[in-house]
Amino acid sequence: MRFHWLPTLNKPFDRNQENETCIRRLWTLSGSACETEHNKSMDMGNQHPSISRLQEIQKEVKSVEQQVVGFSGLSDDKNYKKLERILTKQLFEIDSVDTEGKGDIQQARKRAAQETERLLKELEQNANHPHRIEIQNIFEEAQSLVREKIVPFYNGGNCVTDEFEEGIQDIILRLTHVKTGGKISLRKARYHTLTKICAVQEIIEDCMKKQPSLPLSEDAHPSVAKINFVMCEVNKARGVLIALLMGVNNSETCRHLSCVLSGLIADLDALDVCGRTEIRNYRREVVEDINKLLKYLDLEEEADTTKAFDLRQNHSILKIEKVLTRMREIKNELLQAQNPPELYLSSKTELQGLIGQLDEVSLEKNPCIREARRRAVIEVQTLITYIDLKEALEKRKLFACEEHPSHKAVWNVLGNLSEIQGEVLSFDGNRTDKNYIRLEELLTKQLLALDAVDPQGEEKCKAARKQAVKLAQNILSYLDLKSDEWEY
Repeated sequence: MRFHWLPTLNKPFDRNQENETCIRRLWTLSGSACETEHNKSMDMGNQHPSISRLQEIQKEVKSVEQQVVGFSGLSDDKNYKKLERILTKQLFEIDSVDTEGKGDIQQARKRAAQETERLLKELEQNANHPHRIEIQNIFEEAQSLVREKIVPFYNGGNCVTDEFEEGIQDIILRLTHVKTGGKISLRKARYHTLTKICAVQEIIEDCMKKQPSLPLSEDAHPSVAKINFVMCEVNKARGVLIALLMGVNNSETCRHLSCVLSGLIADLDALDVCGRTEIRNYRREVVEDINKLLKYLDLEEEADTTKAFDLRQNHSILKIEKVLTRMREIKNELLQAQNPPELYLSSKTELQGLIGQLDEVSLEKNPCIREARRRAVIEVQTLITYIDLKEALEKRKLFACEEHPSHKAVWNVLGNLSEIQGEVLSFDGNRTDKNYIRLEELLTKQLLALDAVDPQGEEKCKAARKQAVKLAQNILSYLDLKSDEWEY
C-alpha cells in the first residue's frame, strides 16, 4: 500500500481509511437528523396544554379581527359592546392560563395578551375617532332637518321647502369632505351616512317630481278603490321609511316595514283588473313605487356585502383616475418642454377630449363620485386655461403695438399670473407648506396690483382687468383645491 505525506503533518495519510471514516461520520449525522425530526414530531404531539390553550384563544381573537378593523359605529352600538365583550373575555382567558413559571409559556401568554389589547384599543379608536365624531355630528344635523321639515310633511303638513333642499345639499357636501385617511372604518361610516341621506333626498325628489295621472276614479272599476287605498298606504310608508333611515322613528323596524310593503304587493297581485290596460298600468306604477322603497331598506346590508364604501375599486373612479393620469402626463410634457408653443394645439385638443370622457362618467348617484369628477374637470380645465394664457402672451409679443398704460399694466399682471400658475400646477403639498404660503402671497399681490390699475374710463381695460381678477381668483381656488387633501 502506498502512503502519501501531507505537507503540514508528520504522519502518513491512508486514502481508504479516510473514506471509511467519512462514511461512518455520514451515517452518524444522518441518524442524528432522523432522531431530531422524530423528537420534533414527538414534541408537537406532546405540546404543553397551556401553549395549546393560548393558540385556541388566539384563533378566537383572530376570528373577530376583521370585524374590529371594519367597525364603523359608535361606542354605544350593540355591535361595539358585543366585540368588546368577546375581546375582554379572551383577555380573562389568557390571564387564567397557568405558565408554571416557564419562560416560553410566559412569552406566549404575553404575545396573546398584547394582540388582544391591540384589537380592543383599535375598536375604541374606531368608535371615538375625531372624524367619526364629525360624521355623527353632521348626521345629527340631518336628523334635525328631517324631524323639522319632512316628518310634518308626511303627517299632512306643508310642502317641502327650498330651505330643506339647500340644507340637505350642504350636509352631503360636508360629508364628502370628511377625511378618512384610508381607514376602512371611516370609509364605511362616511359611506353609510351618505347613503342614508342621499336615499332620503332621492325619495323626496321622486315624490315631488312625479305627477301621475293618479288616482283613477273609483267608478272605472271596483279594483281601483283597492289600488287607491294601497297608494295611500305607500305614501305613509314613504314617510316611515325616511324616519327609519334617519333614525328618528323608534316605534318601527325595517323588517316590519318590509313585511308591510311585501303584503301590499301581494294584495295588488291578487287583484283582477279584467284586462283593462289603464288599470293594469295604474297597478304597475304603484308596484314600482313599492319596489323602490324596498330597495332602500337593503342599503346598509348591500354596502357591507359589496364593499361599495371602498371607492378605490369603483369603475367610475378608475375612469376618473385614468383621465387624471393622462392629464398629468400632458402637464409634465408642457412644463418641461424646451419649446412649449409646439405642444399647445395638440395638448388642448387632447385635454378637450379628456373633458368629454369625464362627462361620460357615471355618477351612480354617489356624491363622492360627483365630487371626484368635479375636481377632475377643474384640474383639466385649469391646464387648458394655462395654455390659453400662454398662447395669448405669445401672440402679444408677435404683434406689439401702442396701447393704453392701464391695459399694459393688466398684461404685465397676466404675465406674472402665468408664471405663478405654472408653479401652482406643479405644487403637491398641503396648506402648512411654506411653498403654499408663498404662492398664496404672490397671488394676493397680483390681485392688489390689479386693484390699483385705473382704467381711466377705458371699457376695454375694464373688461381686461375684470378677466384678470377672475383668473387670479380661479388660480387661488385651484391652489386651495390641490392642498385640501381631499380623498374618495
